[in-house]
Amino acid sequence: MKYVALTEEKIEIEPLFAKLIDPKYGAINTFTGTIREWTGEIHTEKIRYTSYKEMALKEMDRLATAVEKEYDASVVVVHRLGELELSDIAVFIGVATAHRAESYEASRMIIEELKKRVPIWKEEFDTDKIRWGGSSNHEN
Repeated sequence: MKYVALTEEKIEIEPLFAKLIDPKYGAINTFTGTIREWTGEIHTEKIRYTSYKEMALKEMDRLATAVEKEYDASVVVVHRLGELELSDIAVFIGVATAHRAESYEASRMIIEELKKRVPIWKEEFDTDKIRWGGSSNHEN
């Protein structure tokens, strides 16, 4: 099972986690990326995420499919778009596998590849200026 989505609504973790529960799997690993206030000396006030939605969903689906096959896994990937405040959830990744090592590996692979391949950009509203990030350089 895989589920990928982009949303402008608040990400609710519990229903996404529920999609991963299956007697076939003994390990569920989740990653939740939130908006942080400080990145080194940079003080962030809020972030706006935008995307080339059609391509982003295709890439997210490809990534989830690859993980499903490589790890015999169930995968959930949801990224939020729009304006997010500090501590808001920007991304949720869940991977269910038979054993824990694979669930950790697969979860890490998804977030790293998502940041490289998926056309989602962020506009950081910091106290000193606005900074732009992209699919290859945003830090969640």
